[in-house]
Amino acid sequence: MPTPKSLDVITIGRSSVDLYGAQVGGRLEDMGSFQKYIGGSPTNMAAGTARLGLKSALITRVGDEHMGRFIREELAREGVDVRGVRTDPERLTALVLLGIRDQHQFPLIFYRENCADMALCEDDIDESFIAEARSVVATGTHLSHPRTEAAVLKALTLARKHGAQTALDIDYRPNLWGLAGHGAGESRFIESAAVTAKLQSTLHLFDLIVGTEEEFHIAGGTTDTVAALRAVRAVSGATLVCKRGPMGAVAFTGAIPDSLDEGESGPGFPIEVFNVLGAGDGFMSGLLKGWLDGEPWPVALKYANACGAFAVSRHGCTPAYPSWEELQFFLNRGVVEKALRKDRALEQIHWSTNRHGDWSTMRVFAFDHRMQLEQMEGATPDRIGAFKQLCLDAALKVADGKPGHGILCDSRLGRDALYRAAGTGLWIGRPVEWPGSRPLTLEPELGPDLGGLQEWPLSHVVKVLCFYHPADDAATKAAQEETVLRLFHACRRNRLEMLLEIIPSKVAPVTDETSAEVIRRFYALGVYPDWWKLEPFTSDAAWTKACAAIAENDPHVRGVVVLGLDAAEADLAASFRIAARQPLVKGFAVGRTIFADAARAWFRGEITDGAAVAIMVEKYARLCAIWDASREGGKA
Repeated sequence: MPTPKSLDVITIGRSSVDLYGAQVGGRLEDMGSFQKYIGGSPTNMAAGTARLGLKSALITRVGDEHMGRFIREELAREGVDVRGVRTDPERLTALVLLGIRDQHQFPLIFYRENCADMALCEDDIDESFIAEARSVVATGTHLSHPRTEAAVLKALTLARKHGAQTALDIDYRPNLWGLAGHGAGESRFIESAAVTAKLQSTLHLFDLIVGTEEEFHIAGGTTDTVAALRAVRAVSGATLVCKRGPMGAVAFTGAIPDSLDEGESGPGFPIEVFNVLGAGDGFMSGLLKGWLDGEPWPVALKYANACGAFAVSRHGCTPAYPSWEELQFFLNRGVVEKALRKDRALEQIHWSTNRHGDWSTMRVFAFDHRMQLEQMEGATPDRIGAFKQLCLDAALKVADGKPGHGILCDSRLGRDALYRAAGTGLWIGRPVEWPGSRPLTLEPELGPDLGGLQEWPLSHVVKVLCFYHPADDAATKAAQEETVLRLFHACRRNRLEMLLEIIPSKVAPVTDETSAEVIRRFYALGVYPDWWKLEPFTSDAAWTKACAAIAENDPHVRGVVVLGLDAAEADLAASFRIAARQPLVKGFAVGRTIFADAARAWFRGEITDGAAVAIMVEKYARLCAIWDASREGGKA
């Protein structure tokens, strides 16, 4: 019996870390900082197709070091199957340095000398893995070396044996074929009879061949595009898709006509070109989605052109590619702002539908408290820091490696615990408000320009508590709104998620409408938190109104967590049962209910470290059980 096709596409070939110059409009020599992304055409395509809903996988090699682990982890976060990603114990992961000089020049340097992915060999190709795929996609670079070529040819042969379709992205980089120096990474075409011969010896193995006009020139052995396409057609019956830059792309399923305009085409999109690097991989991701979904070529090319448009409009390669929801929104609405990265509605959908991680359950132990701990008898900054490490110990014991647990911890008093939490699998939130401030003031460590956020790991979530009430006077409202709005934009600029906590009941009396009114106000200002942290309401109406206010403004919000306010466990349990009826409420972020008793006794020297941890483990675990039972509709 044929192997079930659990994968839509396997890509094979290059995998690198892209270090993108963060400054735009200068030479690569002038870059002062870089953004780190995954890169390499097959890697980009694996992630790009996964974002569009395909089940994708990658075959490559990465080094046994930090950059190799980054690629593996980032691919997994994007939803890519990484079983085919081998770790090479001897070679380093490839690196690429890239920059945006202007709308025409995009300098790049490939650091690929004896890199891990060029050690890919036939032994890395597993037949049972290939048999799982509906398609296998290769790129030209891995035909440039006998060892990697053998691996690609084995994969293609096995794909055809098991009924999979095959595709080639010609992906011609002359210096990766040894035809240009290290400083010529931007070069896209140098004539070479040897490269043409090598490509033509493999073209019969493909059902789909994709390239720019220059790439078909190298594949066909002539700079006359029609003649080149005919030369490729002479050795391959594949559908040929020729990319024509701003003129879109055309597909040829049969004989090549006298004019490129006679091929099948899809609509193009008039947008501003910001960065062409990675555009072809975005194009290929959209094309593969249409091709594998069985869409007509004009529809597949529409997807491809749109995905290419996203890529040339944003910074980076893979980070620029759209989700399926984003692509549909764009195709239905059309171009509103030619500089797509400046289209606020589109960018919000891009951000909110491409976030990483499954946080559908949130059981968060909040020990980000500063003022409350500082007021306890026996507390000093050093002792508070030590106690927060005990809080982390308790959180890790309860989580025990299972998903759906997290912490809130500050960096001023809880720095060591915060550092230790990295890489543990916990969701990590980090407060920025000065405790008790109203109007809202932020922690001085962020700096007056909020530049301190540049130092934060991307996995940390910015949490801000704002004591805001609709009845506030105009000056207080304006001050608080300005601070939250400025913080929100700083979070996005630094690629950090944001949690907005509002507690109107500490300001003035509230009704079932109050929190919903506050929520709508912040959305009206243009603040789209990834998370909301709301009071433990005691009525269904308050929860229904608050969640409706969120859903009508941001259908892709991460969700809501319930705060504790030092409530008794029984009161929290009652609130949990009401809150859990709302799908948007993902869990809780509770602190003093868990740690207060242990903290008071520990600071007074009445209990040991182990006893404090045990008390907090018991309370935290019990709250987790209460939440889980509430969500399931049962009783703890």
